[in-house]
Amino acid sequence: MARRAAPPALPRAVPVRPGRTGSARGEARGPITLRRATIADLPVLVRHRRGMWEEIGGRTARDLDRADGVYRRWARREMAGGKFLGLLAVDPIGRAAASGVLWIAPAHPRPGRFARLTTPTIMSMYTDPAFRRLGLASRIVTWMVAWARARGYARIYLNASTMGRPVYAKLGFVSGNEMRLDLQAPRGRRSVAAGTGRRRR
Repeated sequence: MARRAAPPALPRAVPVRPGRTGSARGEARGPITLRRATIADLPVLVRHRRGMWEEIGGRTARDLDRADGVYRRWARREMAGGKFLGLLAVDPIGRAAASGVLWIAPAHPRPGRFARLTTPTIMSMYTDPAFRRLGLASRIVTWMVAWARARGYARIYLNASTMGRPVYAKLGFVSGNEMRLDLQAPRGRRSVAAGTGRRRR
């Protein structure tokens, strides 16, 4: 039986462009390194995920407050079970510049090369505005793809925001054939039938 490739090492430090890192706050510049997140990093991961949702929009502060607690408890459980791999990009003083999560999600059995009962899913990608346009998201995703490939997975998934879609497309991600049906109308919106101004017959 063929041996699987060794898991990828974390990428080297990212050279920071002059005047970018922390320049707005007057802090020292230096290389940004990637490292695996631990339980102690959960507050950062929760904060970054909230920042992601704030930029996507459509949620109230109350929605996000509730989601923070749920996500924190879920992430702690999944991390303890080895199914939640967080990755942080940190600057020389330890400030979190960007983060992302690779969740080893349950999957239903299918024939062929997708027969495994788990599937790697990239989620909760976020880069602090002070550190954008440095390629940090691309480096995080590249490491996650290599990690999944080294373990024999045939495919890796993610849900892309409008902002993130160009980044993922450059890395080879394509749109799939997923379809969905919303079973509840978003709060504050009428149903499609109600919005037509016609009564149902």
